[in-house]
Amino acid sequence: MLSSLTIAQAHQKLTKGEISSTELVQSCIDRIESVDKTLNAVVYRNFDRALEEAKNVDQKGVFDHPLAGIPYLAKDVYSEAGVPTTACSNILREKTYAPAFDSTTTKRLKAVGAISLGKANTDEFTMGVSTETSCYGVTKNPWNTEKVAGGSSGGSAAAVIANECVFALGTDTGGSIRQPASYCSCTGIKVTYGRTSRYGVMSMASSLDTIGTLAKSVEDAAIILEAISGHDPMDATTSPLPVPPYRQQLTKGIKGLKIGLPKEYFVKGMDPEVEQSVRAAAKTFESLGATIKDISLPHTDYGIATYYIICPSEVSSNMARYDGIRYGHTAPKPKDLLDYYLRVRSEGFGPEVKRRIMIGTYALSSGYYDAYYLKAQKVRTLVRQDFENAFRDVDVILTPSAPTPAFTIGAHTDDPVQAYLEDAFTAPASLAGIPGLAIPCGFSKKNLPIGMQLLGPQFGESTLFRAGHAYEQATEWHRKKPIL
Repeated sequence: MLSSLTIAQAHQKLTKGEISSTELVQSCIDRIESVDKTLNAVVYRNFDRALEEAKNVDQKGVFDHPLAGIPYLAKDVYSEAGVPTTACSNILREKTYAPAFDSTTTKRLKAVGAISLGKANTDEFTMGVSTETSCYGVTKNPWNTEKVAGGSSGGSAAAVIANECVFALGTDTGGSIRQPASYCSCTGIKVTYGRTSRYGVMSMASSLDTIGTLAKSVEDAAIILEAISGHDPMDATTSPLPVPPYRQQLTKGIKGLKIGLPKEYFVKGMDPEVEQSVRAAAKTFESLGATIKDISLPHTDYGIATYYIICPSEVSSNMARYDGIRYGHTAPKPKDLLDYYLRVRSEGFGPEVKRRIMIGTYALSSGYYDAYYLKAQKVRTLVRQDFENAFRDVDVILTPSAPTPAFTIGAHTDDPVQAYLEDAFTAPASLAGIPGLAIPCGFSKKNLPIGMQLLGPQFGESTLFRAGHAYEQATEWHRKKPIL
């Protein structure tokens, strides 16, 4: 099955003429048609255009970039000219909103010849940890369809490990790439804030959102990130720092690398199989020449509470643009303008989006701003300082990605706070704006994937890729595939 190839493998075959881009794209299409009725990972299929683009690539016969002719899926928040983009929300789905422009990431992938197959499922406006808030329904975990694939990039993660595409785009605000990557057993990179452009990607929380990818290997993730990173005049938050040759640096080895294990990430209540797998990974790193050191990140316990004040506050601001006037859901025969706004938003938004808007509006309201939002920003600074202090002593920090393997669909429906706790190990890095690489490190006794995350200092993606690649070469976890 060609769709099971990694980017590196597919590129090699394309350059040798052993396969064509058309055959590769068709293989992904066939796979989607075969398994997605079970998984629900793909919410829009752009197959005709994908095949046309593949034929154009084949006719040129030039595969001078590793992504030339490689098919991918984009999370349903990436703007793509003329392609429906709904953020999996009824407020945009009703009238099939199709942007008139490409996101910067989409544009950069097009420039090197990558081919979009369509859109992957996500929690509504990326608000959730399981894709259960999507207006298209939940994405099921390929390893066990009674379990969630994670969120909000659950559709992207499930599609990658199920070989429905060669790679997928995601976004990570509080763990939305790293957690589903771990639940589905693929590789996911959450970048330093400002490493990639957010232009053309629908916002949830603007000071936390990052653009990243889900892939089948660390090498693939490095190839993609190198193509989509860099300064963008359309996004003032992007960094002017040059983009390193990530792929070239993969094989430098990790002898002498100092890896920190924070005691706050190995706590009572986490699944013992998760802890066992991550500690076993630490021993593997040690056998490869790295030094393991116990460290402390003292403000970790405040991370999730801080995140769920700052994030909803920014949500309440960003969601204000969806008013049904310029595009999206409309309300017929309103009594007046206020009635129109109320009906559009109450009918168009789902429960989780409404919940976050209300929490954020409350936190920002007069009389509560100082008590909640301002205090949360101060704690955010303390969380960031914890990481800065830690990186004076270690090069990389190793932690679990999530406290448990994938949970059962519907398990947190009546308890959103419990769902928020799924971000406990990923949210602090997002608050600090540092990069995180999620990679498979084991399986539970029930054959559910377990993932770990490697955290680095700002713009330390190269070191994370080096460490992740070394671990990957020494283990077989990333080679295991679900049977569908």
